Amino acid sequence: MDHSYRLVSLVLVTTLFALGCGGSSSAPPQAGNSEVADTRPPEDVTAEFLEAVRSGDDKKTASLLTPSARAKTADQELVVAPPGSETATFAIRDCMLVEENGARVSCDWTDLGGDGQMHTDRIVWLLRKEPTGWRIAGMATKVFSDRPPVVLNFEDPEDMMKQQEWVSAEMARRENTASPTASGGTTTEVR
Repeated sequence: MDHSYRLVSLVLVTTLFALGCGGSSSAPPQAGNSEVADTRPPEDVTAEFLEAVRSGDDKKTASLLTPSARAKTADQELVVAPPGSETATFAIRDCMLVEENGARVSCDWTDLGGDGQMHTDRIVWLLRKEPTGWRIAGMATKVFSDRPPVVLNFEDPEDMMKQQEWVSAEMARRENTASPTASGGTTTEVR
């Protein structure tokens, strides 16, 4: 199994759990007339977002989303962050400006896997410059090494659900095409 599946699954399972259980997410404060514009570069905003994700601060995480992502996920009672993890670390790698109001910030997210080993996933965070500053609009990561990256658009919860369904179906397909031995031996992933 490719390691990025864990992170995408955690993000998506969290959204499904909040939706399926009728969980409530407190809506983050909306930008008001008194809010001062955040002039930090995209890398700094991404680092703050990732620290909020790592520490499990859902309010801070939501406050760093674009207004559209905040509104649409709050309407659906979704949380677009995995549970916090004390063992996780991250490193911002680089930033690429896209047109005049977009940015892509790549990072490495390292955390303890179910196998007891540390695993690192490469994630590209998609940001947009809003009147209040740079804010997170989505993410992209390679879930399967032989497929294009999966893009999660936090401003489109319906599409996020479709992506989750596709990832789950593709994982099931790959697991079904693996050939376990009858004696409970190893499973080999077919790529």
